[in-house]
Amino acid sequence: MEAPPARIDLPSIGVVLRRHRADDVDALHAAIESSRDHLRPFIPFADQSRQETAAFIERAVATWEDRSDFRYLIIDGAEGDGDVLGGCDIHRRSGPDVAEVGYWLRSTATGRGIASVAAGVLTDVAFGIDGVERVEIHCDVANTRSAEIARRLGYALDRVDAVPVTAPGEEGRLMIWVLHRPG
Repeated sequence: MEAPPARIDLPSIGVVLRRHRADDVDALHAAIESSRDHLRPFIPFADQSRQETAAFIERAVATWEDRSDFRYLIIDGAEGDGDVLGGCDIHRRSGPDVAEVGYWLRSTATGRGIASVAAGVLTDVAFGIDGVERVEIHCDVANTRSAEIARRLGYALDRVDAVPVTAPGEEGRLMIWVLHRPG
């Protein structure tokens, strides 16, 4: 497949993943705003303004169309009609045969398995994209909860790279977790 589905229903955890739309600005900004303290240690956009959220959504729509990124909102409710609980994405920035899966949750959505299930599903979806042979998860060494998700999903730690610090809780040491195409 050239692009993943625009909507992925996850009834086992009562959420829907769906691509961003222009009218998502207020719902996404409310999710970020309600969890700034929770997000701030590891999420560079934790303190963004509503205007920056609107610009992010414009980019998310554009990069879906040009096939460089596939960004989803995580929406509460089996019908996808609840609050925005977070976001997850498939990035295509590391080479033609590599996809990177990312995820974040608002503070009230943690501990329900949502990030693990969403990351697992997006890993499978990423392997369905034409040419993808390897999927990666990147997180700072201090972000142990994110690293645990990668480990739980069967990713192996490939390396730790020195990188600039982009959020206050980071140490500037980026773990690159890797999973190769099965088979």
